[in-house]
Amino acid sequence: MKLPKAIIFDMDGTLVDNIPYHRDAWLEFLQKHGIHLNASQFHAQNHGTIDEMMQRFFPQIQDPYQLYELGQEKERTYRGIYRPHIQEVNGLTAFLQAIKAKGLQSLLATMGDQPNIDFTLDSLEIRSYFSFTTGGHEVSKGKPDPEIFLLSMQKAGLRPEECLVIEDSQGGILAAKRAGIQVVGISTSESKETLLSLGCEWVVADFEELKRLMFL
Repeated sequence: MKLPKAIIFDMDGTLVDNIPYHRDAWLEFLQKHGIHLNASQFHAQNHGTIDEMMQRFFPQIQDPYQLYELGQEKERTYRGIYRPHIQEVNGLTAFLQAIKAKGLQSLLATMGDQPNIDFTLDSLEIRSYFSFTTGGHEVSKGKPDPEIFLLSMQKAGLRPEECLVIEDSQGGILAAKRAGIQVVGISTSESKETLLSLGCEWVVADFEELKRLMFL
């Protein structure tokens, strides 16, 4: 394959296999606030920015600052649950090193906010590999809207045909496709068949497999 100029990484479910921990944090947080959902009920509403999700779960609250504080409470709950377990998806650091050696840029485009970005990149000690990071706090519309990928490319001065996105979720894949970018699926959260049906060019289990496909 022709190598892109940049690879744009999603974070949750892509750099780290953490989606079950986010789900558990949401359910614990919502239960604390009197909202009782099971995992499938929550999954149906799990999309958008943290602000959009807070507006969805707390429609009676109109104060943006109060909604922001609720969002931060949920994310602190997540970090507390996941901190003892955090680890990269297999082969990530070696893949980032290979990208750097080839002169390609690594970009991050995640619906996570800055504290979660800092938590992930610094815990894994991979911050130095990323030219630019773009988080959900910088956009008004969450995935599957393409805004976050468009902003990520804008920061790097790149066009869609010069990039490749790595994503694990339906919303992220749709967002990347709507931004005009080819997508590789990583099967941490969905099956290979599902990811291919959503429009991924190809699907890998981890970054060790992707490194072999791209660079060998």
